[in-house]
Amino acid sequence: MRWCTMGGMTVVGICEDDPDVRRVLTDALRMGGHRVVIARNGQEAVGNLGVGSGVEVLVLDVGLPDADGRDVCQALRASGQQAPVLFLTAFDAVHDRVSGFHAGGDDYVVKPFAISEVLVRIAALARRARVEPRQTSGLTLHPDRFTVSVDGREASLTPTEFRMLAAIAVEPGTVVRRRTVVAAAWPDGAIVNENTIDSYIRRLRIKLATIDAPAELATVRGVGFTLR
Repeated sequence: MRWCTMGGMTVVGICEDDPDVRRVLTDALRMGGHRVVIARNGQEAVGNLGVGSGVEVLVLDVGLPDADGRDVCQALRASGQQAPVLFLTAFDAVHDRVSGFHAGGDDYVVKPFAISEVLVRIAALARRARVEPRQTSGLTLHPDRFTVSVDGREASLTPTEFRMLAAIAVEPGTVVRRRTVVAAAWPDGAIVNENTIDSYIRRLRIKLATIDAPAELATVRGVGFTLR
């Protein structure tokens, strides 16, 4: 039985810690003629599902054992991975869905789900996948331990610093608006004043300097931030 058709073989990356869910998804995709790249946690996702993996669609569980799937998504986006992302989650609150989209997700399915629905959504994402290459910042973000590294040099970040930097690193050379950074860094919603944001940015600059980051974190007054 063929579960889905995506108009040819698609490489799908799956990051899911539940072995039963992972097996069902993997079996269904392979029966449909597609290739699957597997990760069981956030650390494996960053290592296995990045730009060089050939992955065309990503399926990320939000509730991973070592990281929030939304942070994993941001880390992958910051590394240049632009494959569309389908989040799997047990949470159905509006702010949970919104935070997933702010983190770089493209679609959202709540557990428990029908496998047929997930496969149809994967197929839809595969059809409209973005394939153009993107410039990267030279930074590697590690969502399992909230750090940033360059050539083996590593700096520890707070979760908020991590999410701010990830949001900015997604578009190196492009100005990311303050409201976009705030939405990514405070996923549950918060009223954040300008001084607080600027304080976080100053701390990020210092930490990036300690690892000789190749990109400068710059403020574009009245607009937002950029890595250049």
